[in-house]
Amino acid sequence: MSRNLRIDVFFDFICPWCLIGKRQLERALLQLRSLQPDVEVELAWQGVQLLPHLPARGEPFAAFYLNRLGSAEAVRQRQAQVQQAAAAIGLSIDLSGIVNMPNTADAHRLLERAAALGTPSQRDDLLVRLFAAYFHDGEDLGCSATLMAIAESCGFDRAAVADCLRGDASPFVGSTPRGVSSVPYFYFDRQLTIAGAQPAEALLSAMCEALLHNEPEQQPS
Repeated sequence: MSRNLRIDVFFDFICPWCLIGKRQLERALLQLRSLQPDVEVELAWQGVQLLPHLPARGEPFAAFYLNRLGSAEAVRQRQAQVQQAAAAIGLSIDLSGIVNMPNTADAHRLLERAAALGTPSQRDDLLVRLFAAYFHDGEDLGCSATLMAIAESCGFDRAAVADCLRGDASPFVGSTPRGVSSVPYFYFDRQLTIAGAQPAEALLSAMCEALLHNEPEQQPS
């Protein structure tokens, strides 16, 4: 008999640690399937707009981080830290190609609509494509035309998603629970939580613990 495990992942597209956390989660899920093949995982991606104050057209990427971190050296160190963490798990992140720090409200609305309309596979394809567009190709996730092209490439009909792409910087309101102050944030069966881009082993341990908690208590004989 199969067992169920729900995992909610709270994330933003502009956070490189979320992409790193996604890769670590994928590794953990592979290990879980090997150890406990009877487990059915329900994976829900929950958007969190980290920078709702950004204008609709975003801000220059380099200027944003220089203002945020205070010096060019601090920016260099932070980016080196990110790229080293990504490379350690076989992930390529090209921060040098990013021109714009986008407002991600429309990107989150698009993924939310895709999750409602499409299959889990289509949703996952869109998620992968959106992350790749930003961290690999330097595309602007605040641009309606870019988002529409990505959606169509994943099989979504233009008319079905067009109203998600407002282009007016109206904030995205997701379903972030209390206590989530940073991303990535993992919520296992709405009872166990892990914050940050933790190693796959830590995520696997949380999955196994959540499954253990859900096992029915043995009745005394």
